[in-house]
Amino acid sequence: MLVKWIRCTVVDRRGFERGQRKWAGLLGEPGFRGQGGGWSRGRTGVAHIFSFWESRSFYDSFMARSHDRLASTQSGTFKDAQVKLFDYRFDVKTGFEPRFTDTDLVRVAHCRVHGERAEHFTLMQEKVWNPAMAGSPGMIRGLFGEAPGHEFLVLSMWQSAAEHGKYRTERIERLALRAQIEADVASLTGDIVQLEPSWTV
Repeated sequence: MLVKWIRCTVVDRRGFERGQRKWAGLLGEPGFRGQGGGWSRGRTGVAHIFSFWESRSFYDSFMARSHDRLASTQSGTFKDAQVKLFDYRFDVKTGFEPRFTDTDLVRVAHCRVHGERAEHFTLMQEKVWNPAMAGSPGMIRGLFGEAPGHEFLVLSMWQSAAEHGKYRTERIERLALRAQIEADVASLTGDIVQLEPSWTV
């Protein structure tokens, strides 16, 4: 599965949201698995969109045919768009599906990892972080993805901000020490995204 993550700064909120609903046109696309997104809780006007495709070839075919027609409705409503593609590697918890109807919040973490530490980082994700997140009440599902150049994406879906907050305060520092995260990670950026149900496809 291919994961696409778009982050942008919205300059015309009403126009952007109107255009976002037009992406319902994705439903007939071969290989399309699902899309959702919402607003950053920490950065005003920043929107995140996550879309999922069965494979890179289905995605490339969509980009060549239908993408520009769907995207044209949002032209001029945002700036500073950053688009990243990741290959799905494994689930966080079990049974990841690109569904957004039973979740309020998505936590996204984007890690650039030192090349020689990539294997260790991946192992720690499986052995340390995954069990901790999977055991947290309110964490529904998630995935771990990889892009060329030792870049990784950890996406987790939560029932509510309160549930995610409990996990953060109790666990993060202790887990980071155990996973030797400082030795592995060159840079880490993340955000908490409040999902907008009307953006779900």
